[in-house]
Amino acid sequence: MRISVFGLGYVGCVSAACLAGMGHEVIGVDVNQVKVDLVNDGKAPVVEERIGELTAEVVRTGALRATVDVREAIMNSEVSLICVGTPSEPNGSLCTTYLERVTEQIGAALAERGGRQTVVFRSTMLPGTCLNLLVPILEKHVGGTAGVDFGVAVNPEFLREGTSVRDFFDPPKTVIGELDAASGDAVAALYEGLPGEVFRVPVPTAEAIKYADNAFHGLKIGFANELGAVCQALGVNSHEVMDVFMADRKLNISPAYLRPGFAFGGSCLPKDLRSLVHAAQRADVSVPILAHVLPSNADHLQRAVELVERTGKRRVGLFGLSFKPGTDDLRESPLVELAERLFGKGYDLRIYDANVSLSRLIGANREYIETRLPHLAQLLADSVDEVLEHADVCLVGTRDPAVLSALPHGEGPVLIDLIHLPDADARRAEPGYVGLAW
Repeated sequence: MRISVFGLGYVGCVSAACLAGMGHEVIGVDVNQVKVDLVNDGKAPVVEERIGELTAEVVRTGALRATVDVREAIMNSEVSLICVGTPSEPNGSLCTTYLERVTEQIGAALAERGGRQTVVFRSTMLPGTCLNLLVPILEKHVGGTAGVDFGVAVNPEFLREGTSVRDFFDPPKTVIGELDAASGDAVAALYEGLPGEVFRVPVPTAEAIKYADNAFHGLKIGFANELGAVCQALGVNSHEVMDVFMADRKLNISPAYLRPGFAFGGSCLPKDLRSLVHAAQRADVSVPILAHVLPSNADHLQRAVELVERTGKRRVGLFGLSFKPGTDDLRESPLVELAERLFGKGYDLRIYDANVSLSRLIGANREYIETRLPHLAQLLADSVDEVLEHADVCLVGTRDPAVLSALPHGEGPVLIDLIHLPDADARRAEPGYVGLAW
């Protein structure tokens, strides 16, 4: 394919050279004449493992050249990759100045070129940037409609500085945010033959994925460093601890706990987090990430309360009460906390949990509920139907088949989904359905 790559920094330079190495015909574009001259001399404008040799080879064979002329690049390509920088503004917001400028230039050139071109945004940008900001710019300058007169896609990169060439040819995944199928096909063709799963998703999803990745990478580094500092203060070998931690592929290094849902609770997580943070404080070790896990959890629970408040309705039903499905353990259950907050705010509340019977609660379980929710007996319902008949708003916090099969579709109470119901995607189109974080 004939490809133009706009922006010859790390991402653009590596993408251009690697695509040329795959057999594509590539034109690199940059406003900096020095970078352009370096590429045309067979030299990479960045220092990176393997990029120097690869650039020299693809320039020598004629597969890669560079220019400062946007029009020339557009006239001689069918796919354009936008790799310009999106730095932070002083207040932390995303700077889209370079994206807007190059989009205007490409749009003007496309209006002159004619024929279908696919514009692929590879720069990191927040969800909504492409469809709400950049597509209107293109449509204005081209004088046409995106997805009809020209293609648009978002193709985030997952290249680490230092190993970017290796990462390009052995990617963890390829993500294509496609405005239409033809646009996605054009991007998929660029990477044909590379390993890794390909995800073709809506444009905003592709924009968000890069942020999910980088936020989690930062979180992992911060978590490991904070835990290491606590271990050092307690006289423990942190690398031994993390070796054992990482060996757990079932719960730790795995998809476990990584699906948006309701707040966590139970007899272990809150207690152990409090103990660890307290130990760090006693040792004068600052652990801002660990110290804010429980406050973050509390804020997530509060989101559910606020969703109920926004309905303006007072008769509320709650499905689920125990900390974990299939048990009657109520200790530090987030659903008990939710019920307590709603009851304390004067809501007319009914609760159904097939596993919770006041007469069967004993020991610490009974003591906990008598302290936190002493009026439980008058709130518990005997059946799913009793709750549905009572409530104008229903919070679903359980996957009990009896509950799921009874939940109405269409007309009925407002359904606030705390767990991401199995049919959540279908229910999104229904009036009255509200997802907690989806």
